[in-house]
Amino acid sequence: MQIDPEIVGHYLEGHEHKRLAQGVGELERLRTEEILRRYLPDPPATLLDVGGAAGVYALHLAAQGYSVHLIDPIPLHIEQAQAASAHQPDFPLASAALGDARALSQADDSADAILLLGPLYHLVDQADRQRVLSEAFRVLKPGGVLFGAAISRYASLLDGVAHGHLADPAFVAIVRADLTTGQHRNENNEPQYFTTAYFHRPEELQDELETAGFAAVTVLGVEGPAWIGASFASLWQNIATRLDLLSLLETIEQDPAILATSAHLMGVARK
Repeated sequence: MQIDPEIVGHYLEGHEHKRLAQGVGELERLRTEEILRRYLPDPPATLLDVGGAAGVYALHLAAQGYSVHLIDPIPLHIEQAQAASAHQPDFPLASAALGDARALSQADDSADAILLLGPLYHLVDQADRQRVLSEAFRVLKPGGVLFGAAISRYASLLDGVAHGHLADPAFVAIVRADLTTGQHRNENNEPQYFTTAYFHRPEELQDELETAGFAAVTVLGVEGPAWIGASFASLWQNIATRLDLLSLLETIEQDPAILATSAHLMGVARK
């Protein structure tokens, strides 16, 4: 199965393993880790990190005692994940291998949890996303938990307001397409404007999970509105205000009135 060359080119720049280490990326990571901690079964358990990139989340979970198998379609990501795994020899990844979320090699009913923290927004066709969810449903054990990340339909608009990108007519055209169709295209390959993706409304993500057969579906806002705040950087640097912010974001994470202001949405569901 093919992956859009724009997506491959974006990730071959090799920055994904650094993106979650600071600033808004660190907010995304810490909030995601907290959500995972809340819903995952206790270790040891078998987890698949499908589209797991360089292994930031997979390695974090392996260090907690989980048996984590990372799958990604980008060879560079597999190399990075394997190298990082070698640097934590007491808690290595169970495996890191090339693969496609639409056709998993794992057996039926073999995983306790599956992370889809990229495939649902990099597959712009709904049929492909449903194929991914069907595969995840097949591989999960009964009662297993799925984590499916999506990008909010309004992320580009909010990002443009926060960082001045709306002064660029090309970016305005991208935003108009996002809002109309959900399909995000960066034809000029401007690094700040991301790459080919599908941007969900919260209710769309819930519907896709339920259509695939999942139950007990919950859609959460990951960063909430914090990522667009002019004072975010100074708040984040102060440990006390950082902890307050993380607590407040958890308080509003399911509020439908503000959910879509989050850059990332997280669908949590069970088989």
